[in-house]
Amino acid sequence: MNRALQWKLIAGFILVFIAGGMTGAFFGAVHARHLFFEFHHPGLMGVRMRDRLRTELKLTPEQVAKISPIIDKTAAQLAEIRKETGRRVHEIVIGAHREMAANLTEDQRLKLQEIEARHRHWGRPRGPRESTTPEASLTPQ
Repeated sequence: MNRALQWKLIAGFILVFIAGGMTGAFFGAVHARHLFFEFHHPGLMGVRMRDRLRTELKLTPEQVAKISPIIDKTAAQLAEIRKETGRRVHEIVIGAHREMAANLTEDQRLKLQEIEARHRHWGRPRGPRESTTPEASLTPQ
C-alpha cells in the first residue's frame, strides 16, 4: 500500500468519524429538546397519561371514555400541586434574598434585584402568574 492511499484511508476514516459525531449530536439535541421542553409541558400531562394507558393496557374506546374523567381530574390535581409548589419555592427564595440583602452592599443588592428580574422573565412564557401583588424590595429591615 503506497503512502497516498494510506493518507486517503486515514482521511476517510476521520471524515466518517466526524460525520457520525455530528449525526449523534443532532439526534441527541432533538431527543433532549423533547425530554426537557415538550415532555414536561404540564398542559399535556392528561393527554400523555391517557395515551400511555391506552396503548400499554390496550384499552377499548369504551374503557378510555370511562377512565378519561378520572385522568382529567388527576391531571388537574397534579397541575394544582405543581402551581402551589412553584409558588412556595418562589416565596422561599424571595425570603432568602431579603435576609441576604442585609449583608450586601448597595451594588450587590442591585445585582441581586437584576438576577430576580431575569428569573421572573424566564418564567413568563410558561403562562400568567396568579399573584398580582408587587414583589417586596430587597432593602434590609
